[in-house]
Amino acid sequence: MSRKIKIKKRIRPKKEQEQIKKVAILISCFLILIILAITSTSILSPKITLTLNNKKIGKTITLNYKEKYIEPDYKAIYQNKDITDKVVVTGTVNTKKMGEYKIYYKMKEGLFAHTYILKVIVKDKSSPAIKLRGNSITDVCPNTEYKEEGFSAYDNVDKDITKKVKVKRVKNKIIYSVRDSSGNYKEVIRTLVYQDKKSPTISLKGSEYETVYLDDTYHDSGVDINDNCTKKDKLVIKTIGEVDTKRAGRYEMCYIAEDEAGNKEEIKRVINVVEHGQNGTIYLTFDDGPKNGTTNVILDILKEEGVKATFFITNNGPDELVKREYEEGHTVGLHTASHDYATVYSSKESYYNDLYSVRDRVKRITGQDAKIIRFPGGSSNTISRRYSEGIMSLLTKDVITKGFFYYDWNLASGDAGELHTSDAIYENVTRNLSKDRVNIVLMHDIKPYTRDALKNIIHYGKENGYIFDKITEKTEMMTQRVNN
Repeated sequence: MSRKIKIKKRIRPKKEQEQIKKVAILISCFLILIILAITSTSILSPKITLTLNNKKIGKTITLNYKEKYIEPDYKAIYQNKDITDKVVVTGTVNTKKMGEYKIYYKMKEGLFAHTYILKVIVKDKSSPAIKLRGNSITDVCPNTEYKEEGFSAYDNVDKDITKKVKVKRVKNKIIYSVRDSSGNYKEVIRTLVYQDKKSPTISLKGSEYETVYLDDTYHDSGVDINDNCTKKDKLVIKTIGEVDTKRAGRYEMCYIAEDEAGNKEEIKRVINVVEHGQNGTIYLTFDDGPKNGTTNVILDILKEEGVKATFFITNNGPDELVKREYEEGHTVGLHTASHDYATVYSSKESYYNDLYSVRDRVKRITGQDAKIIRFPGGSSNTISRRYSEGIMSLLTKDVITKGFFYYDWNLASGDAGELHTSDAIYENVTRNLSKDRVNIVLMHDIKPYTRDALKNIIHYGKENGYIFDKITEKTEMMTQRVNN
C-alpha cells in the first residue's frame, strides 16, 4: 500500500520578501547606471576621423614593403567643437621592416579622454620579377632542340631567387614560375617558333674599295659567311661581276649568300682599275706620327672606308701602331727620327744618322727595308739654311743615289699650323682637289682636327669620282723646287 507524501510550501515572511525586493531594485539601478555611464561616455567623449587622399579610412591600413608611409589627415570633434589641435599623435612606422605598427591619437576635453588606435600592417605584396635572356617569342631552327638562353629572378625582399624558379615545357611553350617567401607568385612564358627567318651574315675579306693597277692580276679576296641554322658547307654563294685589268675603270662585284630556308643576303665590293699616277688619284699622306688617340682612329676610318694611305713616321709613338699601319696594307715611309731641324740639317752625316735611325725602327717592327721618304719641312724648306747652306740641294740628289724615293706634296691640308678645326681642314682639302692631276695631300696624324675631318674628306672623294691610293716605289715622285 503506497503512501502519499505531502510537501508543504514554505511561505517567506513579509519582511524578508521586502528585503529581497529592495536588493533587486538596487541591482537594477546599478545596471542602469553602468549602461548610462557607458552610453554617456560614448556620446560625450571626443570623436576622431582619419582621411587619406581625401578618403575616409578605418582602423587598419596595409602597406607594401618599402612603400612610403603617408601620415593620414585627422580631425577631432567634441560636442560639435573642433579640438583637432589638442590631439597628440604617437607611434612610428618603418616600412623597411615588415610587421604590425600602431599609431595612437590621444585627446582629452573636460573630464573625458579618448585614444584612437590606427593599426598599420607592413607586408610584402609585390610579386617577384622574372627576366628572360633573349626574347619571349624565340625563333628556333627547324629540326633542332631549343637550348635554354637563361633567365633570372629577383624579389624586392628575398633579392636573387633565380634558384627557386621552376621551368616547365608545355608543347612549344616554356613556363617559368617562382614564388617568394611571402607567397607572391610570378609566371612568364617563352614561346618557341620553329622557323628560320634570319638571313645569313656575310662580310668582305679585304676592303670594300680596292685599287688594282692596269695590267696587274686581280685576286678576289672573297667573303666570310655564317648562318644561324644552315651549316657552312650547305650555304650557297653566288658571285656576280668580273674585273678586267686590261681596261681602266670602276668594277663591282656582288656576293649573294643563301641558306637552306631560302633567306638571302648580299654585299658588294668596288674595284678601281687604274694607271700608276692616274689623274684624279688622291694620295693621303700623314707626317709626324704615330700617336695614340689620333693615329689609331685614323687607321679605324681608313679600314672602314677601304682606303690605303701613306704614313711618314718618326721615332715617337707606340710600335704597335707602326705595325698596324704595315699589316693593314698602308705604306710606312720614313720622315725623321727626331724632327729637330738643328740636328737633322746640320750636316749630311747628321741627316743620314737621323734617317737611318727611323729606318732601323721600321725594319725592326715590320721587317721592311723602307725606301720611301719625306724630308722634314719638305725638299723646298728654307729653315735648313740656318744650319747648313746648300744642304737640301745636296740631299735631294744624294738620297736618290742611295736608292731612296722622296715625295713632297701639291696640296697642303693646312693642319700644320694655320687651320685648327675639322671643318676648315675639310674645306681646304676638298676645295683644292683636282681631277686634272694626282693629288698628294699633306696631313699630320698627330692632329685631332685632321682625324675628325678625314671621314668627310674620303666621302667627298668617293662621291665625286676620285680614287684613293698609297704611295709605292712605282709612284712618280712629287718634288718641289729646292730653295737651299
